[in-house]
Amino acid sequence: MKYWFVFCKTDILLQQLPDGSHTVPCQDEPPVPTQPWTTIHRIGTLHGHEVCTYRIEVPPSCSGGLLQCGLRASYYKLPRDIYLMAGKCQEILYWDFNTQFCGVCGGPMKKHTDISKRCTECGKEVWPQLATAVIVLVRRGDEVLMVHARNFRGNFYGLVAGFVETGETLEEAVAREVMEETGLQICNIRYFSSQPWPYPCGLMVGFHADYVSGDIHLQREELSGGGWFTRDNLPELPEKLSIARQLIDDWLDNS
Repeated sequence: MKYWFVFCKTDILLQQLPDGSHTVPCQDEPPVPTQPWTTIHRIGTLHGHEVCTYRIEVPPSCSGGLLQCGLRASYYKLPRDIYLMAGKCQEILYWDFNTQFCGVCGGPMKKHTDISKRCTECGKEVWPQLATAVIVLVRRGDEVLMVHARNFRGNFYGLVAGFVETGETLEEAVAREVMEETGLQICNIRYFSSQPWPYPCGLMVGFHADYVSGDIHLQREELSGGGWFTRDNLPELPEKLSIARQLIDDWLDNS
């Protein structure tokens, strides 16, 4: 029996169980017919079952408890370990699609191991790449800094975040992003936790920090709103699946 993580664009195929819960199809053969050109990736094991993933181009005709679901939405339907594996599978499929040809000589790339490819012409090897980003909850007394980014889908407020640049530490990236986006100086930057973020291939690294000085001057190209909030006047919060929400909940539980 194999776990099948089948994607159509960013939707994943789920299996609804008799008790109303969800998983992914677990069977010997692919739950949706493959084509001669379909690449099936094998990515280790989960619960003693081999993990297989592949992409389909046309939404399947769902029956027998099968249904399609967006990867983000699947967080609320799948057990955590299966959701995390779904994210890894999506990242592998994204990497495979974007590494068909060599970036050095343009030759065709061929699978070398489960997570690497080698150019058939010049021999260059490539592996899946992560885009590392930092996110930080900044405290000022009993207040926290929250912002609304222009790319947010909804009215919720989140935390200052941004990608790590070449040549800087995670802590330097935190301080730089806060200064660039809000004009504030911070200190006492301390690690909280990290989170895979397969949208499409990120790693979010979360921090706490303390306010030092400055008035808020928002970077209007990226932020449409922001300010200091207490636990009694919080705006709409991010979804539970995000590390932003984990940081906020941790502050609420311990403040």
